[in-house]
Amino acid sequence: MQRISTLKNDSTPCKIEEGLYLGSFGAAENRSELKSLNITHILTVSNSLSSLYPNDFAYKTISVSDKGDVDIAQYFEECFEFIEEGKRSGGVLVHCFLGRSRSVTIVLAYLMKKHGMSLALALEHVRKGRKEAWPNSGFIAQLKDLEKTLQGTSNLQG
Repeated sequence: MQRISTLKNDSTPCKIEEGLYLGSFGAAENRSELKSLNITHILTVSNSLSSLYPNDFAYKTISVSDKGDVDIAQYFEECFEFIEEGKRSGGVLVHCFLGRSRSVTIVLAYLMKKHGMSLALALEHVRKGRKEAWPNSGFIAQLKDLEKTLQGTSNLQG
């Protein structure tokens, strides 16, 4: 019950930057809010959620579970392309079930690649708007690997 009531109270997408929003399934259900934010694209990062409004939004689904041994990094580039397409068209919501791990991982990777942010800075930026952002340890390890590839080092502790 706690999880469902949390989703009902978490129905507003969090703005990360112009045209890029992050949220939970509750945010993805909120058609009127999505429309008011000019969101045209929805990136679903989950193996258990479906597209609710296929006539209203362009969807892409990355079918992954929130487990540390899942290779989410293999999807980074196609997610970045979809995010860019969505931003050009109006806006994009990146979401998973709770908006804590899978979708956050994609948004962090995007910020690191697009803006040259360190993982620590990207996480700090995302948590300003979405304090519950907390990728699982396996996803953090993959983000550290991305940071090493992009910047030659990883500074995030833990």
